Amino acid sequence: MKYLHQAVLLAAITFAAELVKYVVPLPVPASIYGLLLLFCLLKSGIVKLEQVEDVGGLLLELMPVLLVPASVSFLTVMDTIQAMLLPVLLMGFVGTLVVMFVTGRVSQWMIRRKGGRRT
Repeated sequence: MKYLHQAVLLAAITFAAELVKYVVPLPVPASIYGLLLLFCLLKSGIVKLEQVEDVGGLLLELMPVLLVPASVSFLTVMDTIQAMLLPVLLMGFVGTLVVMFVTGRVSQWMIRRKGGRRT
């Protein structure tokens, strides 16, 4: 019964995120709204971690299994996207490096701003 309650709670948050995406005219996926909504609910204390922890852990454990169909469908269209595979991989690699660099710089700036204190 605990798993059912937690799954219903996560489903309700997902449904609310879909509603937000429908109402807010921004090109942001509903999953991002859902993550932000869940984060705000957890930080405000409206939803306790214990109320979603077990099903969240289960979903994380199942994630590799859920990615198999997407990977297989990617392989079925490999010949179609082969011409643009190198640019896509290059953009992904460069984008990852830029994100790592910016994240590192912002983290260093924030640590220095707090006087070297780590919390």
